[in-house]
Amino acid sequence: MTDTPNPRLYEMRLSRVIDYIHDHLDDDLDLNRLAEIACLSPYHWHRIYHAFYGETAAATVRRLRLHRAANELVRGAAPIDAIAQRAGYSGVQSFSRAFQASYRMPPAQFRNEGGAAQWRPLSPESTQTRGDIMHPVDIRKHEAFTVAAVDHRGPYMNIGQAFETVSHWLARQDQLDRDARWLGIYFDDPSATPEDDLRSQACVEIARPDDVAFAAPVSRVDVKGGEFAVLTHVGPYAQLCFAYQWLYGEWLPQSGRETADAPVHEVYLNDPRDTPPTELVTEIWLPVRPSA
Repeated sequence: MTDTPNPRLYEMRLSRVIDYIHDHLDDDLDLNRLAEIACLSPYHWHRIYHAFYGETAAATVRRLRLHRAANELVRGAAPIDAIAQRAGYSGVQSFSRAFQASYRMPPAQFRNEGGAAQWRPLSPESTQTRGDIMHPVDIRKHEAFTVAAVDHRGPYMNIGQAFETVSHWLARQDQLDRDARWLGIYFDDPSATPEDDLRSQACVEIARPDDVAFAAPVSRVDVKGGEFAVLTHVGPYAQLCFAYQWLYGEWLPQSGRETADAPVHEVYLNDPRDTPPTELVTEIWLPVRPSA
């Protein structure tokens, strides 16, 4: 007999599966092998996984591979057939169907446009007024608050595994509040820092931090309060790079505001497991100094 309550036992077993999927996206992820990792009967583990995560294990693998493919299309120059093969598809046609079903445009169009057009700076020859392309940026204030954080080192697009780690850890502590803010803190500029050296933290807000016994790999982080310029982005995470370019390159110089001494963070308002990529809502919180 084990003293671990059954829901927590399943949570721990399934977290091993999630970690394995993140670490082996390029491998042939046999579902029976995942059942072995979970130490669950292959007759029942699919239902258990779906009940816990709201999607099947196969859907998780497909979502994470397409998420990576979207980033490769926007940021890289690899041929689409190579991206399709790495995503686990036998050919470009099947990859295109799957990609379009999730991202509502074929891979080639996503690479050529990919959200860049809506954030592109005006050329000197443009007859369009700048006000026609301005995106709403709100100046908001928030008080300092506390989060449970897991450090991530490497490409920002791979921070999902750190989010899984912190959420599973909080669940085992009975501290995972369904209404809590989920946010990522990003310390480095990906255009100026090698991908392997990028530093970030996957965070979940904690209402009662003094009740939590923090232990590695989860640490307590106090997020500074103050004024923030908040840009709301709707669409795939792979397109966020264009929103950042516009916020820093277009809005900030014209705003009359100066950045404050704190890292930028993103707040995620819906769950990628049950939200189409085109409907994901992300708030970019840029810390700014109070206006004079």
